[in-house]
Parts: sequence; C-alpha cells; structure tokens
Amino acid sequence: MSTLRRRWRFTGTVQGVGFRYYARAAALHLGLTGWVANNWDGSVTLEAQGDRAALDALVPLIERTNRWARIENIETATLPLKEYEYGFEERSGE
Repeated sequence: MSTLRRRWRFTGTVQGVGFRYYARAAALHLGLTGWVANNWDGSVTLEAQGDRAALDALVPLIERTNRWARIENIETATLPLKEYEYGFEERSGE
C-alpha cells in the first residue's frame, strides 16, 4: 500500500452548504487523515493522506453525499506526507 497526500481546492457553491461536514465524514469513512477548511475567497481547501484508492474515492463520495454543494472547479496537488498526523479535522478557515 502506498500512502500519498493530496490537496484539493474547490470552487463553486462549497461554503454554507455543509461541505466541510460531508468532506470530514467521507474522509473518516475512507480511513484518511487530514483537514478541510473554508477560505476567505469562498473556496474550500482539503488536504488528505492515505491509500491512493481511498484518495481517488474521496471527491466522488463527497459529491454523492452532499446534494447542496455544487463544485465548479477543482485544483489538485500532491504534497509531501505528514508523518505524525492522526484523524481528520474540520477547520474554521485558512
């Protein structure tokens, strides 16, 4: 199993619609660690770490479970691993 870390930046209708709640629930369901936070510009940033298959499943799971969010654009980057990260947190803002 290869562990990876990814960052996503979502734009569209992603604040005020429970996006962070559903993202955290999806990440925990998939066994990922990381965090999700609203940004000042109305976008949302999510960083998650775990197995490639779980990371690949994360965004589709968020889209299936959160009927109110409308993702218009996603920017994705691969990041270095965070060695001592446990759990997944919902942050108030970045």
